[in-house]
Amino acid sequence: MEVPKDQITLLLDHGLYNSAQILGSFLVSSPASNAESSLYLKTESLVLLGDSFFREREHRRAINTYKQALQCYKMIPKQNLTSSRSSLSSNRSSSPNSCNVPVINENEVKFKIASCHCSLNENKAALVEMEGIPSKTRNLPMNMLLGKLYRISRHSRAAVAIYKECLSVLMPELIALAYDYIHIFVFVHQETHLVFVFFDVLLNFVKAVEVQQCRHFDRGHCPYALEAVVALAELGSTAKDIISLFPQNPNRSGRGPFDHIDSSRWLQRYVEAQCNIASNDYKGGVEHFTDLLQRFPNNVHLLLEIAKVEAIIGKNEEAIMNFEKARSIDPYIITYMDEYAMLLKLKSDYSKLNKLVHDLLNIDPARPEVFVALSVLWERKDEKRALSYAEQSIQIDERHITGYIMKGNLLLTMKRAEAAVSAFRGAQELRPDIRAYQGLVQTYLALSKIKEALYASREAMRAMPQSAKALKLVGDVHASNSSGREKAKKFYESALRLEPGYLGAALALAELHVIEGRNVDAVNLLERYLKEWADDSLHVKLAQVFAATNMLQEALTHYQAALRLVPWVALALLRILDHIKGQPSVGVDPDAPEEDEDNDVEDVDGDQDETELL
Repeated sequence: MEVPKDQITLLLDHGLYNSAQILGSFLVSSPASNAESSLYLKTESLVLLGDSFFREREHRRAINTYKQALQCYKMIPKQNLTSSRSSLSSNRSSSPNSCNVPVINENEVKFKIASCHCSLNENKAALVEMEGIPSKTRNLPMNMLLGKLYRISRHSRAAVAIYKECLSVLMPELIALAYDYIHIFVFVHQETHLVFVFFDVLLNFVKAVEVQQCRHFDRGHCPYALEAVVALAELGSTAKDIISLFPQNPNRSGRGPFDHIDSSRWLQRYVEAQCNIASNDYKGGVEHFTDLLQRFPNNVHLLLEIAKVEAIIGKNEEAIMNFEKARSIDPYIITYMDEYAMLLKLKSDYSKLNKLVHDLLNIDPARPEVFVALSVLWERKDEKRALSYAEQSIQIDERHITGYIMKGNLLLTMKRAEAAVSAFRGAQELRPDIRAYQGLVQTYLALSKIKEALYASREAMRAMPQSAKALKLVGDVHASNSSGREKAKKFYESALRLEPGYLGAALALAELHVIEGRNVDAVNLLERYLKEWADDSLHVKLAQVFAATNMLQEALTHYQAALRLVPWVALALLRILDHIKGQPSVGVDPDAPEEDEDNDVEDVDGDQDETELL
């Protein structure tokens, strides 16, 4: 052969992809490869060339080349292919250039084509390729990709079946049986002379099982495929169902004789944490992750998972602390850094936000998290540019929830409410996220669609019955019209009973007191919270209440207190000073329209549902 094909494999193994491309072009165009009698050689050459394109991320060229390889493979006469395969063992001993056996795996090539389509966000085409691979021949990477594609196409049942197949491992029952025999014959019947015999047999048996486990890995089974665990949790599988797929501890006393069996306990705790979070039991999820963090200190993955949940439930300071701890351990992480960026914006810490975005761009500018972080950074400077970045994050990964939430918030700010509804729905359909429901309710209220807002808030309450934020959301809708204020008060109080430290509900309840003329109740409530939480928002709300009752000195005192906590409330301080000089009252818009009584909502069935949930 003029061009040695084994050298391309060597180049690919060493990461010299450009050299492999150049050499591959010579191999494909060589007279030997293009002879009618050498279709097998042409097929192999095209696959190798396709691999070089794939490694260089030239996915279109890779797809085209792989498909040419499959076309050549189909043209090889069946009898030649069979005879060539039968002579594989005899030809192995000869030189690589003299081997006439096609070594391509048709299913592996289809998998590579599907992977290329995925990289190009052509998920339907990828799914077609993957479904063309027989289930018995799929390995673990194939099953993982197929499960992902089923999730994207919203074939949830098929995705669950595939992910379960990824985790299933055979043989644990046989190990358990072996231990039972040792216990009965050696320790119960006191036949100690058989101890060494049984343990020798058992060790050989375990080695055989480990070989079998490796085969299962090739066939698509691995209990430590944690991506499958997370996916199954998000698809609604219970922790018990997922754990049942793992090898169980064979020792009935609860003490596993082998470390690799006993260590599965941390994996079970991890499954429970993911299932808690998927079912919106955020408190339980954080507790499990925190327990795991004690066993695995400075585990970056656990720190990120805890911080993500803390960000969702509004524990912003704790989330920022854990994100920063994770970054101090691994400064090159990108996962969930868009969540961190959102928190920095809420804190108005733009110097840290700017540095974070700069770091992310230097690490990998093609990740969706980076585009969301860019969107957050540009929000206050150029909303259109920020929106463009949010949309790019979704183009890269159409399942990236924070991209949809960021897009929805921007569209709402730009007064494009109908488009904002679509963005928030996109996030909510991927996973029930309180921020998506908050965006939906806010948008519907902006559109004066009170019924739709009420439906969305109740949907959030059903999805997250233990969430104080969901209860407050229902209260916000009722508070939007005068006839629902009493109901709103009940929901705000329920939210505070569920989560006493939830300042959002306390502030909303205080605002309701002010609207209904109960200024003393509002002041008492806010001052009670100030004793435990030194928060600038409490001082600002107190200042507004005092300003509305012409207690200007008290209002000024609380604005100054807020200013000491957060310098960015200087604008509010200027407003109260203007008010002292005779300007309109703080917090009152003289041009605001009067409340529209037509927005009152009567929903008897919904009221009954709310009562049950309360």
